[in-house]
Amino acid sequence: MKNKNVLVVLGGTSGERAVSLDSGKACIKALKKKGYKVSTFDPQKKPLNLIDKLKTDFIFNALHGKDGEDGVAQSYFEYLRIPYTHSGVISSNNAMNKVISKEIFKKNKIKSPKYFVLKKKLYNKMLLVKNIKRVKVKFPMVVKPINEGSSIGVKICNNILDLNRSTVSLFKKYEKLIFEPFIGGQEIQVAVINGTPLGAIELKPRRKFYDYKAKYSKAANTKHIMPANLGKTEYKEVLKIAKKAHTALGCKGVTRSDFKFFNGKFYLLEINTQPGMTKLSLVPEIASYCRISFINLIKWILKDASKKK
Repeated sequence: MKNKNVLVVLGGTSGERAVSLDSGKACIKALKKKGYKVSTFDPQKKPLNLIDKLKTDFIFNALHGKDGEDGVAQSYFEYLRIPYTHSGVISSNNAMNKVISKEIFKKNKIKSPKYFVLKKKLYNKMLLVKNIKRVKVKFPMVVKPINEGSSIGVKICNNILDLNRSTVSLFKKYEKLIFEPFIGGQEIQVAVINGTPLGAIELKPRRKFYDYKAKYSKAANTKHIMPANLGKTEYKEVLKIAKKAHTALGCKGVTRSDFKFFNGKFYLLEINTQPGMTKLSLVPEIASYCRISFINLIKWILKDASKKK
């Protein structure tokens, strides 16, 4: 493996470009320390179909967000027939699309906040009110794009005027939006590696919720509690649910499941098939608690790519 050429794909054009660059740089450093021959590729500078497959043995996919973890980049890697890290085309797409993933959760009896979806071309305030009554959603409510990550575009609204204003604003950029109740309680996230749950971490953001700044800015001063402050029974339960969701979506490699624990129940918000690998990222922190160094975590992720057919 150490004599193989590893191409780290990072950056890209999504709203999570900065996070991807940070993740990619950390992965590059770890791979080089393990003796791999590492080169880089940024889809913002040239299209993915220009990857030189003759000089690439493995792709370490460090992209985040749209076109990076939604099955698009994975489709290119499949076309080039180069082994790549993390989940495949279908599972990546299904996990990134909040509507599809919620339906898969529902089919597998995994509790997730109820929701409805509205399209830009059909939108009006009356339709919004009608759907709130139909689904029986109470305020505060969350409105967000169906296929963004890192809490990009997420708005929490306390009344119909605020919700309508946020919806109109988001429709300037997105064609579809998903609406759901805001779930209070504890913010719990679980890392799963190769179908095995590693552990659960609790987050206590000082901001309104665990948004982009709370995730990636030291200044936000989000408190991390590892292991999560749960009873033994609840801790085992959330690990079990995360494993079930990972399997239901057909995920590979490493995933991170985002939960809310409220009134004795776990609500799965979403699964991230390509978790961040920055200094503030949660999967490396959970792995470290389990005595898996960052370098060995990256080595395992790459080794897992070699097992895919």
